[in-house]
Amino acid sequence: MKRLSLSIVFACCALAMSAQDAIRVKYQGAKPSIVDFAKAFFASYEEDEECGVEAINAFNSAFRLYLDGKSQDEGERFTVDEKNGYISYEWTEEGHTNFTGKMEMCYWNESDGKHKLFVYNNLASIIDSKPLLTESSDIQFYRYNNATKKMVPCDAPGFEVTYSDTSYSMPRVGKDITVTKWNDNGTKTQTTLKWNGRRFSY
Repeated sequence: MKRLSLSIVFACCALAMSAQDAIRVKYQGAKPSIVDFAKAFFASYEEDEECGVEAINAFNSAFRLYLDGKSQDEGERFTVDEKNGYISYEWTEEGHTNFTGKMEMCYWNESDGKHKLFVYNNLASIIDSKPLLTESSDIQFYRYNNATKKMVPCDAPGFEVTYSDTSYSMPRVGKDITVTKWNDNGTKTQTTLKWNGRRFSY
């Protein structure tokens, strides 16, 4: 897929989630991995009649290449860190080295030992070191129940997501979310959302 068309898709198309509220997570072994959560998440989406499934297919196709042990397309990088429960999909635009895009998935174990918190993050692409926040900018949280093996959508635990001038970076290592506020004068301010085992706080 041409990287330029990919950026347009991510900028213009919102992903459409199926009517299914609870998402069943299938896995083998004692507990699900980030790969199991990703499989369940992708399977929960259906075609958006207005703009199609090209955006989610791009992420899912990269995921499938990883599962098949194949190389990613030029300018694309797919990272799976099962030990730390983290996945990222990054790309640059063909002929547009000043553009980068990144999507992430990760999960946290909750302190009660009965739940996990899963997040999908597609909040911003970066152009000339500034965020491109669009209608498709998206961060979604799901709470997984170990007993039912299902995850359900939930609000961001402990904070309100701001789309207008803020981007969020999920942790590959550690438990805290990095929040970047992009100021009108071109500067940026970073703060941290601390995880306490159930929710986040500044």
